[in-house]
Amino acid sequence: MVLCAITSAAAAGETNLNGHVFTLPDGFEIQLVAGPPLVERPISADFDELGRLYVSDSSGSNDPVKQQLEDRPHRIVRLEDTNGDGVFDASTVFAEGMMFPEGTMWLDGSLYVAAPPSIWKLTDTNDDGVADERSEWFQGKTLGGCANDLHGPYLGPDGWIYWCKGGFVEQEYVLRGKPWKSRAAHIYRCLPDGTGFEPVMTGGMDNPVDVAFLPTGERFFTTTFLVHPGNGQRDGLIHAIYGGVYGKLQGAIEGHPRTGELMPVLSHFGAAAPCGLHRYESSTFGGEYRDNLFACQFNLHKVSRHVLEQSGGSYQSRDSDFVVSNNMDFRPTDVIEDADGSLLVVDTGGWYKLCCPTSQLWKPDVTGAIYRIRRTGAKPPDDPRGQSIAWNSLRPAQLVERFSDLPRFDSTNHESARELALIWACIQIDSPDSRAVIRQALTHHDATCRQAALHGVSLLRDTEAMSALVDLLKSGTPADARAAAETLGRIGDTSVVPRLLAAAESAADRAVEHSIIYALIELADPAATAKGLAGGSPRRQRAAMIALDQMSAGGLKPEDVSPHLALADPLLQETAQWIVSHRPEWGAALAGWCSDRLSKLADGAPEAQAVQLESQLVQFSGHGVIQDLLAASATQAALPPSTRLLVLRAMAKAKPKELPAVWADAIASLVTAKDASLSAAALAVVRSLPEQKDPPKKLNDALLAVATDTGAATQTRLEAMAAVLGGMREVSADQLERLLSSLSLDQPLPARTAAADALSRARLKPQQSEQLIAALKTVGPLEIDRALGPFERSADDALALKLLTSLREASALPSLRFDLLRQKLVKYSPSVQQEIDALESLVHVDAAQQRARIAELLPAIDSGDVRRGQAVFNSSKSNCTACHRFGYLGGSTGPDLTRIGRIRTERDLLEAVLYPSISFVHGFEPVLVATVDGRMVNGLVRDETATDVLLATGPNQEVRLRHEEIDQRQPSAVSIMPAGLDQQLTVQELIDLVAFLKNAK
Repeated sequence: MVLCAITSAAAAGETNLNGHVFTLPDGFEIQLVAGPPLVERPISADFDELGRLYVSDSSGSNDPVKQQLEDRPHRIVRLEDTNGDGVFDASTVFAEGMMFPEGTMWLDGSLYVAAPPSIWKLTDTNDDGVADERSEWFQGKTLGGCANDLHGPYLGPDGWIYWCKGGFVEQEYVLRGKPWKSRAAHIYRCLPDGTGFEPVMTGGMDNPVDVAFLPTGERFFTTTFLVHPGNGQRDGLIHAIYGGVYGKLQGAIEGHPRTGELMPVLSHFGAAAPCGLHRYESSTFGGEYRDNLFACQFNLHKVSRHVLEQSGGSYQSRDSDFVVSNNMDFRPTDVIEDADGSLLVVDTGGWYKLCCPTSQLWKPDVTGAIYRIRRTGAKPPDDPRGQSIAWNSLRPAQLVERFSDLPRFDSTNHESARELALIWACIQIDSPDSRAVIRQALTHHDATCRQAALHGVSLLRDTEAMSALVDLLKSGTPADARAAAETLGRIGDTSVVPRLLAAAESAADRAVEHSIIYALIELADPAATAKGLAGGSPRRQRAAMIALDQMSAGGLKPEDVSPHLALADPLLQETAQWIVSHRPEWGAALAGWCSDRLSKLADGAPEAQAVQLESQLVQFSGHGVIQDLLAASATQAALPPSTRLLVLRAMAKAKPKELPAVWADAIASLVTAKDASLSAAALAVVRSLPEQKDPPKKLNDALLAVATDTGAATQTRLEAMAAVLGGMREVSADQLERLLSSLSLDQPLPARTAAADALSRARLKPQQSEQLIAALKTVGPLEIDRALGPFERSADDALALKLLTSLREASALPSLRFDLLRQKLVKYSPSVQQEIDALESLVHVDAAQQRARIAELLPAIDSGDVRRGQAVFNSSKSNCTACHRFGYLGGSTGPDLTRIGRIRTERDLLEAVLYPSISFVHGFEPVLVATVDGRMVNGLVRDETATDVLLATGPNQEVRLRHEEIDQRQPSAVSIMPAGLDQQLTVQELIDLVAFLKNAK
């Protein structure tokens, strides 16, 4: 193969190459060094000692992962540069029949490849370029729908192997001799022989991908969904401190000890889908580049540069773009460093679509490539891999001297650099003598050497380092103190608890504080730790409270915490509130405090106080004494209206399985209140309740009174009709007319939602059902499925056939969920079922028709008007804001669209609007749940705990199901976003909407 590495000139800083316009910093150049047919769709890569490059190469398959596990269509290729010109010119298939490969690491003559559910060790014993030994080095035993169960592995400077587990499939392991399981995301590590397994990071993020290490041993990783998407944030870069819990709050992190609020993010990327990460070791790019991080941002078509600066016990990052392509099919997935100091960037091409929020088109024909980035004019070192050296003939002293030839040893301080390499070598040797060398380095004058030594004694749990560690905890730099605290916790000698509490006195840095508290948790000495509750600084008391709260059998009591809830010290108050927030069992003990807070909460109180109290009331609402308090407070006229509204909001969010009797009486008195805000809030409480077996008559009578009150506001009457427990058994002509007129697309979304909800459970007479049938022709896509509820309670074939005839002319027909329609009409005759099949055939659009429709609309995109598109986005006609956040406004059911234009093309956006079920954004995959009582619920998993699952089923609509209620659960092929929006909008409105979304950057 001959690769054309000639580039054509463009604007300053730009290079035309291989169909891309690359933008790089001044003084850098880019070269194409590998592509088809040597490698087709490269994903990740690593070098062996001879400079041969092992590349995972996709077949282009986007089949479901279980099918890929069966077919194993991918491969590993070995590339070679036989003439030393920097361009690969030979390729060998190193391993065929691979499951989707998600990482490559060369170590001691073997290639390790993460291919979920396992990590494989591939060995070529005769050096013919083909792996003839294949062993399963690690068994994860799980395979989620997006195959994010495993990424890696990665070799740490300590000689341990690290890899990433994504959320949120539960995996089981043996940890320190005991069974251990987790659904959370993690970074794991163990020795190459498989021993010493342990987690070093825990998170609520979806998909941690790549790990890089500083010379100190500090770990960094890229990840998706480290926060709930919003305000342009989603993915990013994290400094992974031992024991830290990161990422978004969700049920998967329950049971993992925390040291307060979630640990901070180093750098936010937005919806970048970051993957490959590398720490630059050489000085070939210039001294200012050494120890920088380089991150691949798949969705943003670039590799970013991150300059790290020490900040207390952690780091800050200065971020910038390093290489950017204008080609939407440039999908960088890995970045690694060659021995000469150049960087290789792996571009996988356009094939990947599975669980990808941007690659909605499957483009296996758009193959990938590997590019080399050099500093212009940089002279490569002679023999950068030391292949001319007779290594086996060198004496130990000569080997030590060779440490000075490593990439980072061209610094001014050769002695410290050599000693740093010796420290890492000693950590890997792990003998009594090598441990003694590591301990000596704990007092090294060079900070990097000290940090590496601290990493070593922590990893090895060296008890003989205790004295030096205590000194560093007391008088070391914040970075030293943090690492010393971590190490003391891992060693396990509880005599240091007083020293840790003393160190907490001044631990203002979050990273240092975390490691101190986590050490206390690991040491698990409640009696010694409890001494920190009395006296000392607020930081000391905070550390003791959190550690006792989180350690096993810590014995923290409500009375240890409740005094701080109302104290003036903001730090202790914040700590107490955090502890109380996850202690629902303390509700009864804290009822008096809650009552006092409610009585003292005045109008105009700070919003943060009100939000915190509301959250605590929700947390405690399972206790009878708190339920009594809420009912009494909601109806207490002496309380300010704002306080009563807060109580009602808490009752609505509580979602009790059964309606407490005291609540029924309280709400019944409030739904008819003259204060419209109190009445509306009371109705919201009823609307939040699950179906009740025996609806309280008093409450239903009150709701019906509001529903028939001609003097009440239309929205209030609609909400009351929708709130009637068990549904309206009789609907008057006036009420039906109001419900049907409120379904019209020109009505506000809340009115349409309430009307559809009321109809979904109402019992209609045959003539009324026919009126509903006529109205369905103009019902909107968000309401069409719920409005069909009355037909579930009939068995009149003639009526059902009229319904299906009317639906043929309905503008929302493309949005109709046929699985739900069949469920509602399951009792009808076979002739009705045949008509359902015929109706579905009218809206079934195959891939060819979809492509044709897209091709028809794409040429008009340039005529789109951003301002008109903004109006469409915010209109009741499109209802985009009901589910999607844009900036600070909008719903949270669907993905955040604040910066959607950065990661999607016009074609992608058209597909997403017209055919939302083609593919799903990772983290927004719908599931279909069948309950034991025969219901089918389609929605997004918003949270899952040990007891229940929370599903979002539509805008501001959630269903909470207990695990014992669920009969079957499986991935759904149907998005909860309704299809057929093009039937509601004109072509120009659709084009304007796409223009607005593309402009959102």
